[in-house]
Amino acid sequence: MPLANPVVLSLEPQTSALADVEWLTSREPVPYEVAVEAMDARVAAILEARAPEAVWLLEHPALYTAGTSAAPEELIEPSRFPVFRAGRGGRFTYHGPGQRVAYVMLDLGRRGRDVRAFVHALEDWLIATLARLGVEGEAHEGQIGVFVGEAKIASIGIRVRHWVSFHGVSLNVDPDLTHFAGIVPCGLTSPVTSLAALGIDADMQRVDAALRSAFEETLGPLSANWSRAP
Repeated sequence: MPLANPVVLSLEPQTSALADVEWLTSREPVPYEVAVEAMDARVAAILEARAPEAVWLLEHPALYTAGTSAAPEELIEPSRFPVFRAGRGGRFTYHGPGQRVAYVMLDLGRRGRDVRAFVHALEDWLIATLARLGVEGEAHEGQIGVFVGEAKIASIGIRVRHWVSFHGVSLNVDPDLTHFAGIVPCGLTSPVTSLAALGIDADMQRVDAALRSAFEETLGPLSANWSRAP
């Protein structure tokens, strides 16, 4: 069973070219609490060598999540959508239809045990993904995530348990950007954007193909050098 909870609907497992990473896609929105339960189970299975590493592509119903650094005043409209406390790093973020979430359950014990380098590698993954879609993304010094100009298009929030990661990244494909107004996204005053707002015609299938191709380039090999060049 790819993920332990049978409520996770319509999973489509695919074997990575590397055979070490299993790719999973949910066609229907997955409730947040169900996703967290499934990730917990998969992390335990990875730690016990009962399952391979995994990348899980999904969407959530509209909701807000609060990371470990979230400040109460950054939740502007607490009754707008359900709010979940997440064990990941970061502050408040929004998830909802039209946003591709990629949860990464990877064994960092085999990949250098460097969380900071891992976060930079996730940024590189998103930048490479955007490049495949015709968008020039960039990381900003002192901020986590990926931007197009001054607008944020992708967020990162991870948790690590015994050197296995979970939670992950979210990329704005075509969400309702007004939904971000209920929070201070990631504690930043920067605007948010999406592929659709930038005029990019990309459905989830195309985005998923770009994510997978870029992953093999930036995160796939166990020997990958995650240190960002100065």
